Amino acid sequence: EKCLPQSMSRKGNCLDNAVAENFFGILKTEMYHNEVFRNADELIESIKEYINYYNNKRIKLKLKGLSPIQYRKQALVVD
Repeated sequence: EKCLPQSMSRKGNCLDNAVAENFFGILKTEMYHNEVFRNADELIESIKEYINYYNNKRIKLKLKGLSPIQYRKQALVVD
């Protein structure tokens, strides 16, 4: 109906998409909880901005207080 493909994991295996499910749960909570977008373009732009924020600025305690990009760069220097 909205031209968005549905993604499904294997039957009975909830762990197939654990990382993606976690990310989209965070996205729903942090980015657009109760927000109404005027159109699809506005939603898409907001998602792009959030993904950039998530990867480059949002710190994570599990990554020693670094963003994912900072953590990867640090790991590459150490290895």
